[in-house]
Amino acid sequence: MGTHVIKMPDIGEGIAEVELSQWHVKVGDLVVEDQVLADVMTDKAMVDIPSPVHGKVIALGGQPGEVMAVGSVLISIEVEGAGNLKESAAPAAVKEAPVAPKVEAAVESKPAATAAPRPAAVCQGPMVAREADERPLASPAVRKHALDLGIQLRLVRGTGPAGRVLHEDLEAYLAQGQSNASAPVGAAYAQRNDEEQIQVIGMRRKIAQRMQDATQRAAHFSYVEEIDVTAIEELRAHLNEKHGASRGKLTLLPFLVRALVVALRDFPQMNARYDDEAQVITRLGAVHVGVATQSDVGLMVPVVRHAEARSLWDSAAEISRLANAARSGKASRDELSGSTITLTSLGALGGIVSTPVLNLPEVAIVGVNKIVERPMVVKGQVVIRKMMNLSSSFDHRVVDGMDAALFIQAIRGLIEQPATLFVE
Repeated sequence: MGTHVIKMPDIGEGIAEVELSQWHVKVGDLVVEDQVLADVMTDKAMVDIPSPVHGKVIALGGQPGEVMAVGSVLISIEVEGAGNLKESAAPAAVKEAPVAPKVEAAVESKPAATAAPRPAAVCQGPMVAREADERPLASPAVRKHALDLGIQLRLVRGTGPAGRVLHEDLEAYLAQGQSNASAPVGAAYAQRNDEEQIQVIGMRRKIAQRMQDATQRAAHFSYVEEIDVTAIEELRAHLNEKHGASRGKLTLLPFLVRALVVALRDFPQMNARYDDEAQVITRLGAVHVGVATQSDVGLMVPVVRHAEARSLWDSAAEISRLANAARSGKASRDELSGSTITLTSLGALGGIVSTPVLNLPEVAIVGVNKIVERPMVVKGQVVIRKMMNLSSSFDHRVVDGMDAALFIQAIRGLIEQPATLFVE
């Protein structure tokens, strides 16, 4: 028997060290070639590290959360053959899990290769017994989904890493006819004294770092404007009724992307990046719109490239494709890089007002709040209108308050008179 030592690979782009985010094996496990051993986090993306050999794990080189230098020992595997020590670097970026660097923005990143997918988790049953004070692992989106469905998460068997409860597990639970009626009598009123400590590593650490960096470096200010979306919602409903079956359904987002494109013609200073170290502002002709997308691993912002050259349906299809890629963890670095302005929306959960954080080095981010019906005075008459707020943030080092207000007012005019979106 021999020992095969796998070293931390050189992932490229001048990266000298990476964070060990998660192990997928433990000492004593038998592994096969191309099996994913660990996830590591760079400044750009989460990367899977596969095994180049068959064998048995005999030593792990670090703990999750540890920052490891490129070339350091990652893992040692016992292999058949001569007793000589063999060393290799695992293949670099194999499969990407996109990084969300901040609550309202995406990370700049570069492309990487793709590896064979991991085996799909197999549900071992819809229900599992946990102690009343045991908190199952689940993302905020899954917890919200479970709450909406009336499901107690502690009754659901998790099939994700480390027993994490996934959306598919909730569906399996419902399919088996389980409900919160299965909970022990009085469980909803049991006293809780449990505590949970969660180590801030991997993607969550990157989110925290980028959030802190953005708020420390940029001079944020926000501007909120109320918009009447009645007309554009009527247009959207009409287009969906007429063309939805053949071209796909339109949400409000493609219209907002179009409004950004048109408004930026008169406000090019908003479609810019600011290099605060070189003290250079770069205004861009191409409009690459980042669209915030929530996933189980955090907020991701894939980029709709060249929005200025897309039709409503083209933008809608690209937004949908990118959102699905981000939620499934399949978005590439290219799909998460190069945005010039960001659009963020929480949909029906959008609240009344928000204060989105800039996606540095961008200088503007437009936040969309939920649509509500309210009585409004129109031409002296009280009528019911669909109203929505835009809560937007800007970098005051680059953007003056008056320009920000005029920019959002321009978007408001385009949305309230939707025909002007298509007038050249």
